[in-house]
Amino acid sequence: MTDVGERLVDGYALVVFDLDGVIYLIDRPIPGAVEAVARLHDEGREVAYATNNASRRAADVADLLTGMGVAARPEEVLTSAGAGAQLLGERLPAGAPVLVVGAEALRAEIRAVGLTPVSRAEDSPVAVIQGYGPQVGWADLAEAAVAVRAGAAWIATNTDRTLPSGRGPLPGNGALVAALVTALGREPDEVVGKPAPELFATAARRAGEGRTLVVGDRLDTDIEGANRAGLDSLLVLTGVSDVPELLAAPAPRRPTYVAWNLAGLFDPAEVVRVPAAAGDLGGWHVVTGGEGWELSGAGRPLDALAALCAVAWWHRPAGAPRAGSPEAAKALDTLGLPG
Repeated sequence: MTDVGERLVDGYALVVFDLDGVIYLIDRPIPGAVEAVARLHDEGREVAYATNNASRRAADVADLLTGMGVAARPEEVLTSAGAGAQLLGERLPAGAPVLVVGAEALRAEIRAVGLTPVSRAEDSPVAVIQGYGPQVGWADLAEAAVAVRAGAAWIATNTDRTLPSGRGPLPGNGALVAALVTALGREPDEVVGKPAPELFATAARRAGEGRTLVVGDRLDTDIEGANRAGLDSLLVLTGVSDVPELLAAPAPRRPTYVAWNLAGLFDPAEVVRVPAAAGDLGGWHVVTGGEGWELSGAGRPLDALAALCAVAWWHRPAGAPRAGSPEAAKALDTLGLPG
């Protein structure tokens, strides 16, 4: 079998959660998330939260989580808004003007580090900080473009292309950053949020000599960020990234483990290490040839996924895998793959 053999959580001193797509979806907790975090607290385990969403301050995030039934303290929350403001606070003189493109929470973070938030290029900002805000529009991007062309440093809190919603992925801060990239013909000077490793590295220092596990739903931010920070990661299939994206993932975006949801932290039957080790495919067989690749055998769908990852990452077969047995057809359907 290719499951982890014991409770996954027992191997780690700290569990760091992404929020959107892992703990909640917009304003509703994901089924099982409240119970999972409560169980960690009941066992006396350390938890932290790391989010690229720059529209809320740490205290606001903690209040939001607590209101959903997830007991959280502000000091457990790390946001890209706070990290971006801290970076500028360390580099700029007190009171320096910073043009803020984003929500009021980002402006508050800039004030908290002793800098002056402004909204116009005419205010001669020495830096532009850009984060997600639902009211950000063309006029905000225009002011930022003028300021950057005039020499202001350009910091992005994150470059998430999308953010999850009940209606599917919606444009995220990365889409707005991309608009400025197109207009300016250049990239931001620095990106502080995931997949940059700083948020996770900061959280991991709290674990001391213990190991840290990052739990996320996005390969391009959470998992790549964990890998860049040198940490193990668990991909949960409750948010943005799905099985087809996982099979196509380049090496920097490959997780250590995959689970359907946070139950995988506690139940070895609900999590799998990826890719499967040679000779340990959990009852499955994968063959490749001129006509593509085929899954056959029987076993857990998660073991089938681990076996498929091994072949996909090492051999890059074309197209989607075919089913070579009725059980394989059911597994592929469960995994969201056309069989």
